[in-house]
Amino acid sequence: MDENEYLQRQYDAEGKPVQQTFWQKVKKLLAPIGVGIAVFFKYLVKLKFLLPVLKTGGTMLLSIGAYAIAWGWQFAVGFVLLIFIHECGHLIAAKRLGLKVGAPMFIPFMGAIIALKEAPRNALIEAEVGIGGPLFGAFGAAVCEMIYLGTGNQLFQALAYSGFFLNLFNLAPIGFLDGGRIVTALSPWLWVVGFIIMVALTIFQFNFIVLLILILSLPRMFFLFRAKTDEEKRYFEVTPAQRWTMAITYFGLIAFLVFGMKLSYIPREALQ
Repeated sequence: MDENEYLQRQYDAEGKPVQQTFWQKVKKLLAPIGVGIAVFFKYLVKLKFLLPVLKTGGTMLLSIGAYAIAWGWQFAVGFVLLIFIHECGHLIAAKRLGLKVGAPMFIPFMGAIIALKEAPRNALIEAEVGIGGPLFGAFGAAVCEMIYLGTGNQLFQALAYSGFFLNLFNLAPIGFLDGGRIVTALSPWLWVVGFIIMVALTIFQFNFIVLLILILSLPRMFFLFRAKTDEEKRYFEVTPAQRWTMAITYFGLIAFLVFGMKLSYIPREALQ
């Protein structure tokens, strides 16, 4: 019996060697691994400032992989970057207004989200955070169109069109879309307009995402039109000047995005 085997033996009260069971051997084998895992998580907690980077970077890579399967890796990278620019608009707007926000998290074929860690104090702040994303997104799409005009590379034209469309869709005045948050500072009746448009889209060209938006929009619609307490009424207090400024920005941005889509549209025959 060598020295290692001697050290591993256990002895009973009478000094006789006791043979270890299978599970005792497994436990002894896994003990160092358990200690290593505990040390790893303890170290990870100290590096918690990296978690937002990992969350955003990891979900970005996941989205790029998902989109690459459908449209190729080059378009996937550009498309995810356009979404990232859009989300940066929300992030910067929220930070400027003093709101605490989480890091962007990407969801394949659903875009991305930035979670507000505190609710906006009033409808105007909610609208300003909401419109920050489409403003940045429209700029990103316009840059892609300018690159196409300068290089003739149709990949950038396709990205421009997709960016213009994505941000225009987000301005639909309904639900958790950016448009729904923006028109909260304008008029709740715009939600009704958006709801009717979405219902028509669902009927004539069914889309699961549109249906999901409709369903999730119902609770907020009831909140907008039901009798409000004084505190709830104060949330919607917006001065005429603020309302006009937001309305001009909102409808002006819609017009710009529609023009951008027309400018960057690629006829089907050009793709053949």
